[in-house]
Amino acid sequence: MKYEKTGSILLLVILCLTSCRWFDRQQTDGVVVSLKDKMLTEEELYAVTKNATTPEDSAQMAEAYIRQWSIRLLEYDEARDRADEEIERLVEDYRHSLYVHAYEQKLVSRHCPKHWPDTTVQRVYAENEERLRLREGIIRGVLLVVPQGAPNINKLQYWLTKLNDANIEKVEKYAYQYASGYEYFPNEWRPTNQVLLYLPVETDVFSKQISQRSQIVVEDSTSVYILQLTDKRMPGDLMPMEYAQETINEILRNQWQISFLEEYRNDLYKEAIRFNKLKRYEKE
Repeated sequence: MKYEKTGSILLLVILCLTSCRWFDRQQTDGVVVSLKDKMLTEEELYAVTKNATTPEDSAQMAEAYIRQWSIRLLEYDEARDRADEEIERLVEDYRHSLYVHAYEQKLVSRHCPKHWPDTTVQRVYAENEERLRLREGIIRGVLLVVPQGAPNINKLQYWLTKLNDANIEKVEKYAYQYASGYEYFPNEWRPTNQVLLYLPVETDVFSKQISQRSQIVVEDSTSVYILQLTDKRMPGDLMPMEYAQETINEILRNQWQISFLEEYRNDLYKEAIRFNKLKRYEKE
């Protein structure tokens, strides 16, 4: 009778989960099934079945999850009971590494400087030129997309070649009135492949145009695309300092972390000796 009652309760729970009106998310501490010392709760099962579209789907999802959950635990117990010494050693090594790595990363995050002196940044920039070479080109500039037949496109192109304050104002007014797309980034480096997404041109052609021109004009059946370059760096060039900042920060952080953790580990060792935590035994 006891097993029959338990089975009825489990079936009732599964069927109840199929009703959106039944499930109260404020009451999710009940146990649906247990296996040895492990328990599967209503809350866990609800997370699996809450997106079901029909009661039948919800019941099938619940039953499949219970089966998967049970097999996973049973298989783990079976494997653990039959594990040899080598497996146990590997598990213990992994556990040790996981704990130590997580703790060391917390220490590093807590103590690592957020900012570096300018002299330090400049030193790293000078010492790591090969690492700071560009793999793809980067550009700064202005991009406008205007409809075919828009007025005064020649004037717009001229204003873009001389981006003083007066011409910038003219470009912005023109963009507001006619442009279907406008990107102003004369002080922001962008990868060429990112800008290429806005243009109907092949990568190889675009790269060649960038290397040869300061203004690139591309057309399709509906629009004229005008890209005015204010600065550029080609693949293989040294990154500008401001563009390299993130990489420099990574280099400095890695250098600092190595030094910090080495000092921390040495301090642990010295402390173990000082307080007689580490004991040596001489052979007789």
